[in-house]
Amino acid sequence: MASLVRVLLRYKGPSSLVIRSSITTRHYAAMSGLLIEDPKFAWLKELGLSAQNKGVYYGVWGGEGEETTSYCPANNQPIAKVIQGNAADYEKAITATKEAWKVWADVPGPKRGEIVRQIGEAFHKNINLLGKLLAMEMGKIVPEGVGEVQEYIDIADYAVGLSRMFAGHVFPSERPGHMLMEQWNPLGVIGVITAFNFPCAVYGWNSCLALITGNTVLWKGAPSTPLTSVAMIRIVTKVLEDNNIPGSVCSLVCGGADIGTLIAKDERVNLVSFTGSTPIGQKVSLMVQERFGKFLLELGGNNAIIDGVLYGPLHSKQGVAQYQQAVADAVAQGGKIECGGKVIDRPGNFVEPTIISGLSHDAAVVQRETFAPIVYALKCKSFEEAVEWNNEVKQGLTSSLFTRNPNKIFRWIGPKGSDCGVVNVNIPTSGAEIGGAFGGEKHTGGGRESGSDAWKQYMRRSTCTINYSTELPLAQGIKFE
Repeated sequence: MASLVRVLLRYKGPSSLVIRSSITTRHYAAMSGLLIEDPKFAWLKELGLSAQNKGVYYGVWGGEGEETTSYCPANNQPIAKVIQGNAADYEKAITATKEAWKVWADVPGPKRGEIVRQIGEAFHKNINLLGKLLAMEMGKIVPEGVGEVQEYIDIADYAVGLSRMFAGHVFPSERPGHMLMEQWNPLGVIGVITAFNFPCAVYGWNSCLALITGNTVLWKGAPSTPLTSVAMIRIVTKVLEDNNIPGSVCSLVCGGADIGTLIAKDERVNLVSFTGSTPIGQKVSLMVQERFGKFLLELGGNNAIIDGVLYGPLHSKQGVAQYQQAVADAVAQGGKIECGGKVIDRPGNFVEPTIISGLSHDAAVVQRETFAPIVYALKCKSFEEAVEWNNEVKQGLTSSLFTRNPNKIFRWIGPKGSDCGVVNVNIPTSGAEIGGAFGGEKHTGGGRESGSDAWKQYMRRSTCTINYSTELPLAQGIKFE
């Protein structure tokens, strides 16, 4: 790169799309019924799934809302049906989840960690089945599906260690005979709303840390991946019940925006963790903030590097339409299609990976996030200009620089470098180790999941002063005389 960055590749969409949200390209046989009824997919029943599934759990299974069908994006064939929750189901779930907190909060932290360890072990036993389910319902290739389940297992292991380590500090008091200290306590009920692109791992990031810190969890997964949600909760709650813990410690309400709104507006939900698009995340944050609640946001990306070409179908027909619109807009704004640009004529939601050149760095289509495998190649004059273009988009999730120049490396990760929450050097933007905090800045929401101090987000801090003397002195030496 002649000591300067010459090309900035702008991948339109979260880093997960090219590498992490791809699916096997094998063809499923067309059939008139549900795929779960096909003998080839009998393994789905080993996860406790059936042709029609209840999508609400709060110690018992239920669901009186609308029936939804889960489709395989590789061929748009129906997999199975799920009965979602309605407002009445939500009320039962939040009531049970809050009541279960009274039991769970009294369980010692290390014991909570042991139960989370067992949950991780249960996921390990089902890793291949769950991985195939993710591939079938979401659109990843099977190895990526298995990898996402492994991420849940890893965060469970990480949480087990933290269950013996989260602690406050004791500070020197300026008053004799006094102790000044921090005390961390659980928030209560954590509401987790996850997106379709990571239907397993994001729940793991939140729930494992929430559980070891003494919280109960109410989960609403993406409406288009309800089977994954149901299968996972079956595994989690069996472990809880085997340990004589109420299953409603981890409740589930499948549903759409109506359920998400109930969670966001409910004062009984002490923290709302939302993963999804920036526009919806903004609405959620306003609803939570209006009631002075806490929220954790992981929103859109717009990442400045290409991840690779191994990928599968887009998750939905809507995604295909967005891809087509982005390509058309790019051409209208002066872009040249170097490769790709077409929908693939075959069953499922497959499109061609696309590279577009010739656009201005501030073109409207470059500035907006499109959840599709489109890369905009932008030529820049200098490293400084590349950093400026990287930072000018409203999203700030993840970014990457390829260089062997130490000067560039440390400027890239420094105060005048990338303004993203994840800043990489000589690796792609996809893939995040669970030991580091994951999340972004600006319109990505500012939230962080996992990482060394992530447990603090699920707890409240009290500053405690204990006077063990026989005097009653005031701070700052104030005396009323």
